[in-house]
Amino acid sequence: MPTEFVGTALPLDEAGVNEVVGRMGIHAPELWAVLNVETRGCGFLPDKRPAILYERHIFSKETNHKFDSAHPDISNRNQGGYGGDGAHQYDRLAKAIALDRKAALDAVSWGIGQLMGFNSEIAGYPDVETMVKAMMESENDQLRGMTGEIVHNGLHRALRDHRWRDFARGYNGPKYAENQYDTRLAAAYQKYANGGLPDLTVRTAQVYLTYLGLNPGPVDGQAGRRTFSALNEFQHQNGLPVNNTIDESIVARLKEKAIGS
Repeated sequence: MPTEFVGTALPLDEAGVNEVVGRMGIHAPELWAVLNVETRGCGFLPDKRPAILYERHIFSKETNHKFDSAHPDISNRNQGGYGGDGAHQYDRLAKAIALDRKAALDAVSWGIGQLMGFNSEIAGYPDVETMVKAMMESENDQLRGMTGEIVHNGLHRALRDHRWRDFARGYNGPKYAENQYDTRLAAAYQKYANGGLPDLTVRTAQVYLTYLGLNPGPVDGQAGRRTFSALNEFQHQNGLPVNNTIDESIVARLKEKAIGS
C-alpha cells in the first residue's frame, strides 16, 4: 500500500467536537448534521489515508487547461468522471501529482469535512501541503480545517440559525439544490436533535475495527450486530473475554493493534 498520505489517522474525540462547536457557536446536533450530509461517516479509508474526492475540473482550472487534451480523465473542463471511491481516487490523484503536485492537491476534497485543497489558506493553513499533513493526522484536525473554512465564510451563523439553504449554498455552491443538501441537512439535524448523538466511544471502536479489517459496518457511533460481531472477532483473536462491552479499556486495546500505542 502507498504510504505517502498515511499519518496517525486518529478518530474524532470529545475534545475535537467541543473545540469546533465552541468556535462556531453551535451545538453538537448542527455539527453532526453537517458531517452526516457531507461525509460517509469517517474521515479516513480503511488503509488510514484521508477520505478524498479528486475533482478533475478543478485541476484543469488550476493548470490553465494545459493538460486537458493529453489527460482528459484527470484534467477536464467538465466536472465528473469520478469512477470508484476509496483507493481509486488516490490513483487519480497520483496521475495528477505527476503533472503538477500543487494543482493536484488543490483539486482534492480532504477528510471528514471534504475540505478542498484550494481553500487551505482560508481554512487557516499557510499552504496546501501543510493542510494535507494535518488531514492525515486526525479527524480532529480535519474538523478543525473544515471549521476554519466555515467561519471564514461566515457560514457558522447560518448553521447556528438553522438557515439550511444559506449554509448549503455557501458550502456546496449554487447547485446545492440538485443534491438536496438543504433538505438533507434539516432532516439530519432533526434526527440528531431528537434521537440522540453518536456515541464517540463506540465510533472510535468502529474506526479501529475498520483499520483492522474486521468490518464493523458503518462508522456511525451506534453499536449493532455488525459492530459486535467485529468486536467479538477481535476479542477472540487476541485472547480476550468475548462480550459486547465497548468501553475505554477495549478501545485502548483496539488502538494498540490498529495504530500502535
